[in-house]
Amino acid sequence: MNTLLATIKMRKTLVLSSLLVLVLPLQAQDLAKRLAASDHRLDSAAVTTLSLEIDNISFFKDNEFDGEQAKGYSLPGLWLQPKLVWQPLQSVRLEAGCHALVFNGANKYPCYVYHDIGTWKGNQYQRGFHILPFFRAQAQLKNLSFVLGDIYGGANHRVMEPLMNPEINLTQDPEMGFQLLLDLPHYQMDAWLNWQSYIFEEDTHQEAFTVGLHQRISLIPHPSTINHKPLTLNPAPSSLTLYIPIDILIQHRGGEQDVTNLGVQTITNGGIGFGLQWHTGRRVFRALTAEVGALACWQQSGRLWPFDFGVAGYCSVAADFARDFRAFAGLFYARDFVSLYGAPFYSTVSMKHDGARFKSMLTPHVGVEWSHTFAKNYILGAKVDAYPLYAGQLTKADGSVLPSTFASNFSFGIYFRCHPHFLLLNYAAKR
Repeated sequence: MNTLLATIKMRKTLVLSSLLVLVLPLQAQDLAKRLAASDHRLDSAAVTTLSLEIDNISFFKDNEFDGEQAKGYSLPGLWLQPKLVWQPLQSVRLEAGCHALVFNGANKYPCYVYHDIGTWKGNQYQRGFHILPFFRAQAQLKNLSFVLGDIYGGANHRVMEPLMNPEINLTQDPEMGFQLLLDLPHYQMDAWLNWQSYIFEEDTHQEAFTVGLHQRISLIPHPSTINHKPLTLNPAPSSLTLYIPIDILIQHRGGEQDVTNLGVQTITNGGIGFGLQWHTGRRVFRALTAEVGALACWQQSGRLWPFDFGVAGYCSVAADFARDFRAFAGLFYARDFVSLYGAPFYSTVSMKHDGARFKSMLTPHVGVEWSHTFAKNYILGAKVDAYPLYAGQLTKADGSVLPSTFASNFSFGIYFRCHPHFLLLNYAAKR
């Protein structure tokens, strides 16, 4: 009888936790965060439980690119991440499983670390799908979380869009390494090391890893981060949020075991901005977000880029409406700038022609997105992006020059994320 009562109590607690997430006022979020971000906070209701989680995003994305900057391509497929989750203590969680990526119509997958659309390698491949083991160990000390193994990557980093393309949430392998997460009302920090390529002695490729730091200083934080309000289905009261985002990304290639002739290469992206978010408290027009930022890139060592330093700037505005509909517009300008993980239209180096570079890049970005949350872990979304960019004079590797051009680029995508949880065992109830 005691076991039955304990199990019922546990199920009620889990249901209430889900309900709280659904009905408490939330900050406005873009589609990438709604679909791909995960809550890293440990759930006190899950202590001594063993559960099965199946995380999945199914997607279809079509990129129609014109001009000399990038080639277009399509991404039809899905990724699947089944895992067992065991939380022995209130402050410790362990996860183990696998991560599989499937593209429709593909039966062979090249073996290396996936970041964007893959490059074929005929001598090393997997059949059926691209699969990796998954393991995450997490410990939480009040507001600070330590993560080892597969870290919370992609949209979880909350990096400025010119520095990190939301598309990596579809194609990128899980990031692996070490992560520190700090959550305070006026300050949030995400510091991580993503080890992307390991080399053995006499190996024929380079070691590669990325160090990242995202900081968000909330000058006026959102009320929900300061105090907890009663449950309500009404819109959140009007509020204003002011914040300063700071991002640093450093990629290092080389290593003492490196036998290639490429040498050590260290490249950096950095950015600082100022953001304003106004929650109107209304049912139809819900929020307005505006952000401006200054960006820089620096090639500390190596010769991957044709220049050692460059700068860029951007501004953006987004309006959130009822039924999770968002319209947005932005403007980006750069000279001698490369974004390590951003979309190709945020760089002055051509992704279509090896060794080619643009004198400058002016990239307007407009679009709309929509999502529908069926339940806490089931989200359907769609997005349309347009990049009617103006590319400056293009100088190719052979010295030939092409004049400045206007190019129309757009993409469309539809996505569905499901993340069901199945409680397998409750060890507390068995005592």
